[in-house]
Amino acid sequence: MNKINTLAINSQQMKFSAKNYFQILVISALFLLSSLTLLQAQENQYSKPSWFFGVAGAANFNFYRGSTNMLNAGFTPPVTFHDGEGVGLFIAPNIEYHKPDSRWGFIFQAGFDSRRGKYDVVMEPCNCPAILTSNLSYITVEPSLRFAPFKANFYMFAGPRLAFNYDKSFNYEQKTNPAYPLQVQNPDVNGDFSEIENTILSMQIGMGYDIPLNATTSKTQFVLSPFISYHPYFGQNPRSTETWNVNTLRAGLVLKFGQGTLEKMIVDGVVQFSINPPVNVKYVKNVREVFPLRNYVFFNVGSTNIPDRYVQLNKSQVKDFSEEKVSFSTPANMSGRSARQMQVYYNIINILGDRMVKNPSSTITLVGSSELGEPEGIVMAQNVKDYLVTVFEIREDRITIEGRAKPAIPSEVNGGTRELDLLSQGNRRVTIESNSPELLMEFQSGKDVPLKSIEIVSEDQNPNGDIVFNVSGAKEALSTWTIEMKGENGIVQTFGPFTGDQVSIPRNIIIGNQPEGDYSVTMNGTTMSGKNTKQESTMHLAPFVAPEVQESIRFSVIYEYNESKSIAIYEKYLKEIVTPKIPLNATVILTGYTDIIGDDKYNKTLSLARANDVKDILEKSLTDAGRNDVKFEVIGNGEDENTAPFENKYPEERFYNRTVVIDIVK
Repeated sequence: MNKINTLAINSQQMKFSAKNYFQILVISALFLLSSLTLLQAQENQYSKPSWFFGVAGAANFNFYRGSTNMLNAGFTPPVTFHDGEGVGLFIAPNIEYHKPDSRWGFIFQAGFDSRRGKYDVVMEPCNCPAILTSNLSYITVEPSLRFAPFKANFYMFAGPRLAFNYDKSFNYEQKTNPAYPLQVQNPDVNGDFSEIENTILSMQIGMGYDIPLNATTSKTQFVLSPFISYHPYFGQNPRSTETWNVNTLRAGLVLKFGQGTLEKMIVDGVVQFSINPPVNVKYVKNVREVFPLRNYVFFNVGSTNIPDRYVQLNKSQVKDFSEEKVSFSTPANMSGRSARQMQVYYNIINILGDRMVKNPSSTITLVGSSELGEPEGIVMAQNVKDYLVTVFEIREDRITIEGRAKPAIPSEVNGGTRELDLLSQGNRRVTIESNSPELLMEFQSGKDVPLKSIEIVSEDQNPNGDIVFNVSGAKEALSTWTIEMKGENGIVQTFGPFTGDQVSIPRNIIIGNQPEGDYSVTMNGTTMSGKNTKQESTMHLAPFVAPEVQESIRFSVIYEYNESKSIAIYEKYLKEIVTPKIPLNATVILTGYTDIIGDDKYNKTLSLARANDVKDILEKSLTDAGRNDVKFEVIGNGEDENTAPFENKYPEERFYNRTVVIDIVK
């Protein structure tokens, strides 16, 4: 019974110790949190920190296993102690690094680490309870790898633990025999364990959760992180003698802070208010563009697989694919033209497969060209063939493959020494050759003929009739805002509340059946601190008038590298396809371009020569038809990337930039 009572007392003492540790940690965190509330009213927006500094505090729940008997050379009790447990303090500075919204980082802690505890009470031969308490503690160094699997606040960590012994003292008590209550108790024995390892190398694994204590409107941001970790007994043998080892479960908190970088200024209630009313335009342009299809599939350096930028379907998608569906509308701006038309080009294998399905007698030859020689070129061609056979179910005997070291028309000049890497990328391709007229450019034949062009419609955006209200900074500075409009007829209309930086309201809702007139506009907002603010402006609004649509047509002529003379294929195309499309009294705008390879000044001259080459052919063709009513405008833009039809990142874009764009305007 006495043994049981003693154990209960020891267990209760252990619980109180853990409770006291946690009370200190929680009270400290709450005190710091309450002192930080004023910081949350700062007015700037900062990023989340990458570096954090702070302090970690925890309770070590220590579990002793094994046996110990000889405590040191001068004292060996008559009994052996086995299992035990206890609670010790862990406290250490904390350094962390992990970028916002990243998975990986590291944690470094170095401080005081107590592995104290009590062994279970054992009875000596005199029927006297014996109690052994260990004050084992270390200075510990614990670097850990941090991993946040969801790029969020939850994280896991693991790493080594290097511990240097700080305290190895013990206390031994021999209680009196309960049968002899008047017996005098022997004095306690205090000393140091012998044979203690000065250095311990072990490990830990754990997890934690970051709780932000203030918003990112504060430059200095505080975070509270509850955590738990496990330190297995591997390596935790305190003595070089006997079998004593320690397992530890650590639970605690890390209070840390870091500084973010300024992202944008926020001033309570201060916003920029502006109005963009719709304007009626007289004309909008619709451009029908005949987009040429280069008969090339380019491959990345070091790979024989079809590049990911080319659209690759699976069998179930083929039934919904058609060449006509690829001919979608594109925006008029050049950057949109580049992105959208390259998307058309990146469907070239699918367009080819669709045409071969619709024309079952057509055949092709795929010629792979690689700087590593014919064998790799064959592999590249075979991969394109496999795609057509597998996905579009084209018979294998309709597709022949070949390999070459260079294509029949290489992208280089004999003796050239500059920008050879870009030129080499252009030579690494599979060329599609065919004698089947269903696949080829109109009125042409032969294996070097490009594929039949595809038509794309490019439309100017008609005015959408919406009035756009901009309240720049509203998301950060205002809780809500409304729009109040008053027309010349005295009628007031109110819209809202809104919370974003921008809102669009259809013109017809505001103007209704009223005539053109002026409106006074007031933006009424409520700031984050609850104050009212307003800004006033005016606008002029007119009923919507449908614009007149101007139709134009665009063709393109593609040149080979460093060439300014149209090859015979395009000369015939210009005469027989383009010239008949030029209406009476039209204006033909010819704009020449080059890729970025070569000297800028030289490319400017080359692009102008290309545009004049097209002008000469069209002009002669019109003269032969007895016409002199057409006005020509010739422009050479060279390699200017601000006006280039396409980007220059990939070889196919550079090939398409070697062009003359023909705009025919009525």
